[in-house]
Amino acid sequence: MVLFLDFNPFDNLLCILLGISFTVWFTLLLVFIIVPAIFGVSFGIRQLYMKTLLKIFEWATRRIERGAKDKNHPLHKPYSNAIIAKEPTSLEEEIKEIRRSGSNRDLDSASEFEMSDIFYFCRRGVESIMDDEVTKRFSAEELESWNLLTRSNYNFQHISLRLTVLWGLGVVIRYGFLLPLRVTLAFTGVGLLVVLTSIIGFLPNGRTKNFLSEKVHLMCYRICVRALTAIITYHDSENKPKNGGICVANHTSPIDVIILASDGCYAMVGQIHGGLMGVIQKSMVKACPHIWFERSEVKDRHLVAKRLSDHVEDKTKLPILIFPEGTCINNTSVMMFKKGSFEIGSTVYPVAIKYDPRFGDAFWNSSQFGMVSYLLRMMSSWAIVCSVWYLPPMSREEGEDAVQFANRVKAAIARQGGLVDLLWDGGLKRGKVKDTFKEEQQKLYSKMLVGTQEDRKYSRC
Repeated sequence: MVLFLDFNPFDNLLCILLGISFTVWFTLLLVFIIVPAIFGVSFGIRQLYMKTLLKIFEWATRRIERGAKDKNHPLHKPYSNAIIAKEPTSLEEEIKEIRRSGSNRDLDSASEFEMSDIFYFCRRGVESIMDDEVTKRFSAEELESWNLLTRSNYNFQHISLRLTVLWGLGVVIRYGFLLPLRVTLAFTGVGLLVVLTSIIGFLPNGRTKNFLSEKVHLMCYRICVRALTAIITYHDSENKPKNGGICVANHTSPIDVIILASDGCYAMVGQIHGGLMGVIQKSMVKACPHIWFERSEVKDRHLVAKRLSDHVEDKTKLPILIFPEGTCINNTSVMMFKKGSFEIGSTVYPVAIKYDPRFGDAFWNSSQFGMVSYLLRMMSSWAIVCSVWYLPPMSREEGEDAVQFANRVKAAIARQGGLVDLLWDGGLKRGKVKDTFKEEQQKLYSKMLVGTQEDRKYSRC
């Protein structure tokens, strides 16, 4: 019996070429990315890439300025909801100004309440709706120039043929080359983290286990950083968090963890998840004493504080990494720090993180994008460029409560990172304004009226 095989030499050649391509691909990954990540070295390729992008952005901006002379272009359309900024003044000063403009009577002879006072609260309400300083912190930061990303433009790619070609070439590079490369690196980094930390978990506790755990975590996080083409500049490394302390930082994105952990090891704090994230958490905790909470335990403040206190009392354990804002802010400001991590009494190591939005918006708007779609946006951006400042350690001063200590640390981070220091709670991202904020305005107004009345009594005497 004779068997006839349908042999096609072109299929065989195609298989050989694919095999060679994959071999070359993974060899390049190993030599230029994975091995440098293991030893913490860089060939300077990312810095050269960033400088090249800046020159391209400058050229594109000049083309936009030339092509946007057409007044019908969106660049020339003024914002109809613009508000002229005013110098901040007190409630009492503004109401007095309204009373003066609305009446010819002497201010001191006015009654305790005037109908014109209503206009102050109406105006403040309209201003809050039009230019809410809280809500706009939960949307993408505005760019001064276009970075050739469709997600951040006003159809600028249609201004000229050259700009259209450049934008199309950028799409091909980002989605055809950078995205597959970054996805490969991300799976490599996460896969190595799960496998190696699970193996290290079988070792007995001691210096050897701690040493191997730190090296594995650093290597895997550095690979993940390269999966984002992250270009990070660390400042004042002599102030890096030490064992037994708490590292607090402003929060813009889930990748804040990777940004910081690629320069030093930390004990993570968070809620236990299921799925892939749960697998990663279980493997990590085998090699390093991270602090994971069940969903039912998260709201138990005393239990959380007890777990954190027990951890920082052991000076052999890694510093805890905490983001006290409790939610992601768009990297233009720092919002209220939750006081829980400042009640423990441990040394606090503040860290300021500032991203450069020209290369890619790192802010995670969780109400608009899921985790997977967000990571895809990050991996299809040009790069993630940021600066990290390690501030001097801070301790709670005598007579200072946890809230005051938290505000002092927050102010230091905002000042170093060039961010706006806001007193608002980041929980307003999903929740309603607390009644205490409304009552505060009522107290200020009633205090002004009572004070005016008392001043009038003293003047009569």
